[in-house]
Amino acid sequence: MKIADSVYLFIITIFLVVYYLVCAVYLNKLNYYNHESLFYIEKTKIVFEGLGNRLKTMGLTAPLVPFYATFMFMPLSYTLAPALASAIGTAVLFNIMASTAAKRLKDNGYVLLLLVIFLFHPGIIYTAASGKSIYLILIFLFLFFLNLFKFYRSNTTFHVSIASISLVGLIFCDYKFVWLTLFFLPLILAITIHSLNLSEKESIFRLFISFNSPSLRRKLANKTFALYIILFSLPLVAVLCYKLLNLTHASDLNYFSESPYATWNVLIDKLSFDQQSTNTYYQIPEISLLLSARVVLFAPMIVIAIYLFRESTYQVLTILIPFAFIEFLHIKYDKVFLSYQYYLIFMILAYLCVVMKAHTVKNQRMFKLLLLAAVLVQLYAGWYYLRNSSVDEEKKFTKVLVDRTEENIDTENIDIANYLNSLPVDAHVLVDDAIAYPIVAFVKDIKPIIMPYEGSFLSALESPDKYVDYIVVSTARNAESGYTQLNNKYITIIRRNISNLNFRKVYETDNWTVYRVITNATGSEFGRVVSR
Repeated sequence: MKIADSVYLFIITIFLVVYYLVCAVYLNKLNYYNHESLFYIEKTKIVFEGLGNRLKTMGLTAPLVPFYATFMFMPLSYTLAPALASAIGTAVLFNIMASTAAKRLKDNGYVLLLLVIFLFHPGIIYTAASGKSIYLILIFLFLFFLNLFKFYRSNTTFHVSIASISLVGLIFCDYKFVWLTLFFLPLILAITIHSLNLSEKESIFRLFISFNSPSLRRKLANKTFALYIILFSLPLVAVLCYKLLNLTHASDLNYFSESPYATWNVLIDKLSFDQQSTNTYYQIPEISLLLSARVVLFAPMIVIAIYLFRESTYQVLTILIPFAFIEFLHIKYDKVFLSYQYYLIFMILAYLCVVMKAHTVKNQRMFKLLLLAAVLVQLYAGWYYLRNSSVDEEKKFTKVLVDRTEENIDTENIDIANYLNSLPVDAHVLVDDAIAYPIVAFVKDIKPIIMPYEGSFLSALESPDKYVDYIVVSTARNAESGYTQLNNKYITIIRRNISNLNFRKVYETDNWTVYRVITNATGSEFGRVVSR
């Protein structure tokens, strides 16, 4: 039986979808959610159910591609939509990779190795069941490098065009990948030099010959410029247009990457770093120049890939570009920990490189055993890295998956949302979704909720008695309290500025308090305080 046949690959893909969905639903029953998936749920609710001008939310919520990818699953379930998207998307990633291996090698062994990774690697399970956008990053990254390697083999610019489109998708899944273009600038020159019809094999001598010949120099310049245009013009123009869209609708070129109303990670990354780095028992493992060593331990197959391409300098440089990329990210974003997805790209890239060059290995049996050993090491390293991650959300995933314990913070958000759901249908609630989007994500009807995307939010903020009946306020114990106007200081200021206005607690948790807005004349109409 050839499992590499398209029919069998389709059946395996469907099986993986079911497998990942079971994991996702299991985690959902334990109230596991993450900030990214909750952010998409809340913004999608605004788009489909909100009142007022929702165009800004629809067009400027970032990352854009993962946000839109959840839309098609929203009719099934708001809370499960991101997990459904990631489960199906991860299975599609397997199908793309397995189909590539099947076309190149016609060998069941390499597809089976890939299947082992997609069944048991904790990073892949995390990608599929968490509802995060990692699956899209890995898909576009695989297509990007796949088409680059196809271009190296065929010298057809069509593949460069497809790589450029994949790079656009990659950037709109994670804006940090825009910096990847910096490291391809010298590589394009190396590729162009290699494409010249010269007898000399060494790149440095080919460059010397080209510079000393007017015709070759002109040809080198033209081909280099053409490749730059084909590969980088579309991504750069797309980013420029998107920035102009942000400037038009939000009066800020970088609104999509710097505003907590546009992206989920602008506050979460900072808070994660602050909490971890202030821990007296914590030692930061991400030391520059050691990240690459951690990558090799995480994905040892990348060493095998580099060895297979050892005779082609520019192809080895292509494999090394992601190493330079993560070192650059560590320096530029020194207050943000390197998340798990940046390690996963090396595992995907390594498998692609092995598929591209495996046919050149004479002893296939020993080579497959070596790959199997590398895969087993990757399974252990993947689990160890995820369980001991510097990012709190990644450690939380393993805790819920293995220990089967409900996450207290997510349970708290659900409790607040349930209380808001129990309020009268005509009761209006003031909420700042810069940090309260996990609560709004669980609210059944968001129409009575006034949030910053609505024009009446600022007026309700200044005169809550005229617009709302309840206010959701962040407590002093909430780590995100300093990033919202709706905190204890706000209550104090409003009480001082509006003499006949008062607030009464009606529901309280560790991080949130729900206040009923009253006037002194109606203070006796209050119900009892509910706490947990």
